Amino acid sequence: MAVTGCSTAKEKTALERVTTTFNFEDKLAEPFGIASHGDTIYVSDGQNGQIVYFVKGDAELRTITGLDTPSGIAVDPHGAVYVADTGSNTIKRIEPTKAPEPVAGKDGERGFADGEAGAALFNGPVGIAVDDQERIFVSDTYNDRIRIIENGNVRTLAGGGKGFADGIGGSAMFDTPLGITIWHDGRLLVADSGNRRVRVVEPDGRVWTLAGDGSSALRDGSPGNSSFLSPTAVAADADGAVYVADGNAIRAIGRRSLPFVETISGGRRGSRNGVPAASRFNRPSGIAVGPRGEIYVADSDNGLVREIGGTEKSSPETLALPEEPPRFTAEEFRELQPGRWPYDPPERTREIAGTLGEIRGEIINDDSEAWFHNGLDIPGGYGETARFIRNEKVLDPAAAENFGTSRELIRMPTIGYVHIRLGRDSGGKTFGDPRFQFYFENDKPAGVRVPRGTRFLAGEPIGTLNSMNHVHLIAGRPGAEMNALDALVLPGVSDGIPPVIENVRFYDESWTEIETKDGTGRIILRGKTRIVVAAYDRKDGNAERRRLAPYKIGYTLSRTGNIREGPEQWNISFEKMPPHDAVKYVYARGSRSGATGPTLFNFIATNYVDGERFGEGFIDPSALDAGEHLLRIFVKDLFGNVSTKDIEIEVFK
Repeated sequence: MAVTGCSTAKEKTALERVTTTFNFEDKLAEPFGIASHGDTIYVSDGQNGQIVYFVKGDAELRTITGLDTPSGIAVDPHGAVYVADTGSNTIKRIEPTKAPEPVAGKDGERGFADGEAGAALFNGPVGIAVDDQERIFVSDTYNDRIRIIENGNVRTLAGGGKGFADGIGGSAMFDTPLGITIWHDGRLLVADSGNRRVRVVEPDGRVWTLAGDGSSALRDGSPGNSSFLSPTAVAADADGAVYVADGNAIRAIGRRSLPFVETISGGRRGSRNGVPAASRFNRPSGIAVGPRGEIYVADSDNGLVREIGGTEKSSPETLALPEEPPRFTAEEFRELQPGRWPYDPPERTREIAGTLGEIRGEIINDDSEAWFHNGLDIPGGYGETARFIRNEKVLDPAAAENFGTSRELIRMPTIGYVHIRLGRDSGGKTFGDPRFQFYFENDKPAGVRVPRGTRFLAGEPIGTLNSMNHVHLIAGRPGAEMNALDALVLPGVSDGIPPVIENVRFYDESWTEIETKDGTGRIILRGKTRIVVAAYDRKDGNAERRRLAPYKIGYTLSRTGNIREGPEQWNISFEKMPPHDAVKYVYARGSRSGATGPTLFNFIATNYVDGERFGEGFIDPSALDAGEHLLRIFVKDLFGNVSTKDIEIEVFK
């Protein structure tokens, strides 16, 4: 079937609108599902187990509690609100003054069974939709099926298990279907996240693919040639145009006169308002269309509700651009839960093999691939059991990734665990923990899913160490990672060893090295100059070979006899995770770090990198008095140890 198009006038209007944010003063921990009924907007909060709702233009935010991990929301023609309560494996009806009422499924019991609604079983249902006949449709996410609730009974409309296949009823296959919505002529749209496609379910259960070729990319084009990263939610407007939350982007299908998939907003992770093309999102999980064609987005990992199309581009109130997602401070993060090591015994001090901000890869030339290390590496033995360090529940429907690779991981809301053989021992045998849902090929595990709403306690096993022989801990919300050594209070960890400054080199604007002059050792500056500092840190108890990145780097430049005791600012700071685009602003050529070979950190101390902020900087002699100056380099570790190095320079004009 062809995708219907929309008017050119509509296209133009939508593209001239901006993305704005509703301010709830941090009352939303994890907005996931979203629905509108007139000017009333409903949002599910999976972290807090509640539904919040508000009338657009009214500052009052109302709350309905009593849920486990609510996800998708739907409103029937009479205004009744239904929610897929993923964590309890049930579908519930909610009213403002009443406790949530069960509609289908057994509270707290996971499985698969059709039949009478109260006896039916679901496995982490996420998506929900209600049609004009008040039939309730459910994406039974980890059963990979689309179910229907009508006349007090539950039956399977489409899907026969995990995989990809178009077809009728049980012959069709889905992979982790998430958001669903009613489309025209009684059809359902399905965000088939694991298959990276948007699917259609006809009223008779026939399934066909609307868009996406199955490859993992953010590629616009005709429906069959387009690609998605991970579609999580779908919505449709009155004209039949389809909107998809995909990765960190908002996509649209059928807004033009010819069928076409296009990215209308976002694409890169972040938190930014403005014109849609420049806006940024962080795991948008819910999407809805308002009565005037505005698009509402539940921006999950930013903790925000966003709107596209509600305010004209020229409106000055909407043009402030928050560049960073909401973050915990390290102090707030430390207070959330007590610290422990990711092994047993939990108090036994371990080595630290890597910290946030370290280069990974090697910079040889401008084309070299390198990136920032975003966590804390804690060595262990191959096959050793790794354990959760905090009580948390899974919120990302695809929290487990990279099965069978060296980077296998699970991402919890505030902590990530990488290089783990999830839920199984060193020989690949599963632990038998039903929270890790394996699927098999040739009687061997081929993948694992950990459903949204699954809870783990500190000290419970995650799995075992793979060939990387360490746990890589990521601290902070996705997109707002922080230095885990600062954010986690690990028992017994200490550092009384100051950083080591190996050498300091000077380069001109074109990266030609500046040599000392006249045998005095003094550096003579005549033009814009870069400072490159080779330095590293060590920690108590670490092997001597383990070089860690320092925490902060800065410098002062003073006239002789007027030395300042500290830098005016720390030019390079690893308090927060920088974007990978900044790696070549931190590290000069020759920098490298990896599983093998030497570790070399050559920091460009005249540049600035601090969280999302980064850029190029120089010592500019034109801004200095001619004559002798003293340059003092400062390198600081996270425990407060500071090393300095003094260098005499002379400014010529």
